[in-house]
Amino acid sequence: MFGQWLRENKFAAGILLVIRLFIGYEWLTHGWQKLTGGFDATGFLNNAVTKPVIDKATNELIYPTFTAFVQTFALPNVKIINFLIPLGEFLVGLGLILGVLTTAAAFFGLMMNFMFMFAGTVSTNPWFILIGVILFMAGANTGKFGVDYYLMPYLRQWFTHKKKPTDGAKGTGTKPNTAHA
Repeated sequence: MFGQWLRENKFAAGILLVIRLFIGYEWLTHGWQKLTGGFDATGFLNNAVTKPVIDKATNELIYPTFTAFVQTFALPNVKIINFLIPLGEFLVGLGLILGVLTTAAAFFGLMMNFMFMFAGTVSTNPWFILIGVILFMAGANTGKFGVDYYLMPYLRQWFTHKKKPTDGAKGTGTKPNTAHA
């Protein structure tokens, strides 16, 4: 019932607009600060490997796959990570503020927050995850007061557009007879 209200109600869309603008501003400013401030994730990534999240009782890694990913891919490619994180944060913020592909923006924001938490950073990530889940659950209603209002019908039509049958087939599902007598 709450999910349906969240996905279909205009009043909910208005509330989502305010939430979307707030969280979008946060993402945008964090991304912009990193894009313009000489962001370097090397220290953060090294810390994620040298001080990973461990189970206090067993002293075993809680996220061994994530730690292995950081060690084998992220650190050797830190220059790419240094570009992708700020750009990703900036684009998530821009998408949420403008209401463009808001569900996708919320999804990728959630993914980044989970990656930060897998590395052991708490900070504002739980709040961003909670808000992101609400925005993601609301689906298209999240962008109802934004560019998505105009963009989503066009994208739905574009992705579901079926080719019209050729003149010889007349919609029968068969190929036209191309043999010449």
